[in-house]
Amino acid sequence: MRANDQSSSTPKTNKPVVEQHIPIKNVKIHGSKNTGKERYKPGDQIYVRKVSGFFQKLRQRMNLVYFAFFLMLPWLQFNGHQAVLFDISEQRFTIFNLTLWPQDLTLLAWFFILGAFLLFFVTTFLGRVWCGYMCPQTVWTFIFIWFEEKIEGTANQRRKLDGQKMTSNKVIRKTLKHSAWLLFSLFTAMTFAGYFSPMQDLFVDVFTLDTSVMMAGILAFFTFATYGNAGWMRETVCLHMCPYARFQSAMFDKDTLTVAYDAERGEGRGARGRKQDHKAMGLGDCIDCNLCVEVCPTGIDIRNGLQYECINCGSCVDACSGVMSKMNYPQGLIRYTTEHELKGKKVHLVRSKLIGYAVLLVIMSTMLLLEIVNRVPLSLDIIRDRTELARENFNGEIENVYTLKILNMSQTDNTYKLSVKGIENTLWHGKQEVLVEAATVYTLPISISVDPYELEKYMSNITFVVEQVSPESDARIEQESRFFNKR
Repeated sequence: MRANDQSSSTPKTNKPVVEQHIPIKNVKIHGSKNTGKERYKPGDQIYVRKVSGFFQKLRQRMNLVYFAFFLMLPWLQFNGHQAVLFDISEQRFTIFNLTLWPQDLTLLAWFFILGAFLLFFVTTFLGRVWCGYMCPQTVWTFIFIWFEEKIEGTANQRRKLDGQKMTSNKVIRKTLKHSAWLLFSLFTAMTFAGYFSPMQDLFVDVFTLDTSVMMAGILAFFTFATYGNAGWMRETVCLHMCPYARFQSAMFDKDTLTVAYDAERGEGRGARGRKQDHKAMGLGDCIDCNLCVEVCPTGIDIRNGLQYECINCGSCVDACSGVMSKMNYPQGLIRYTTEHELKGKKVHLVRSKLIGYAVLLVIMSTMLLLEIVNRVPLSLDIIRDRTELARENFNGEIENVYTLKILNMSQTDNTYKLSVKGIENTLWHGKQEVLVEAATVYTLPISISVDPYELEKYMSNITFVVEQVSPESDARIEQESRFFNKR
């Protein structure tokens, strides 16, 4: 009854229901000139504008040293051989007077671990300076951009050229640019291959068209890899392919030096005359010239805050510093700084995280150095005769046959003396003093015989000893084996 009363008391209406919409307004973020556009699309062409300044000069000089080092290192000779050669076919890595073999895998592991922790230490302290100043992808990208500037002109000229229809001028410039890229990529591939194959022979074979099919394939692969990475993909490699960009945040803290925009000083942004009082106009120091975006090789706007795409190259710092000088404003609107400094807090350059990495670096460097110093450049492999473990010779002695493989891991020809211990009154049948050439394996078949009365068990432990006698050295190695009695 109550339900009927309630329903009957409800007024009935035939008016249509009108939906209400909330009005949406597009808002410009931080005064950006790219309203309504994404800040970056993988398919976008980034025309990097040339900029000069302290950090660009520093980067260019570091790139020059790095490239010269990469270029000249495989040409260096040391003691009559290539100073640096990673000969994979011979399973031998030569680094000046140090030769590493598969037996030295732990040394290579230490090198890689030490390099990783050094990168962690630098990143915690200075952010992604490796990416901005030393990474091969960045170095080669800026070299390719230099070719672009010399052949096609400035960023605006390159943008205008790409927007034009295909003309003879455009065809000539594009052909010259891509030809220069390909030739430089081939030169890079040949230099890189020189680290793994004798450099002088490689260049002679290439210019006489006498390379093997495998080497030709390797050179072609690295040529087009360099051409694609530095010429076409560029920032895509940094943003989407490099794993370092993804896990760098785990090493950052609020005292890490990174390139940052001082929003408190720069906002609000806006154009103004150089002689106008921008403070009276309610404006900050940023004139919204967008130069910091135009010079960025990854196409980001540093004014939007810390972004994983930033490679800390300092291009935006130099661009902004130039604008601040022209406007007679203080330097440092965009600068290398820390999050704590931007917030007016105390900066701790020496902190627990940094100390931890430094301690680990010292420990690992010490262990690596000790392993190199205590490394014996000598190896011995013992192969027993599997067809007959033991036999009785014509003198009634028990004889075991072995094949000794002596590896001289040094870079000089050495003479070694061989002996055996573990059983009294053994007789050695074969050479006991051999000359082994540098970085080679000497195979020596020998046999050991013993009077059966000296053998108490069916199997006895013996130790082969190899000692270097010429040139005089304390290089010595011992290797254990077994001696079997005849049942």
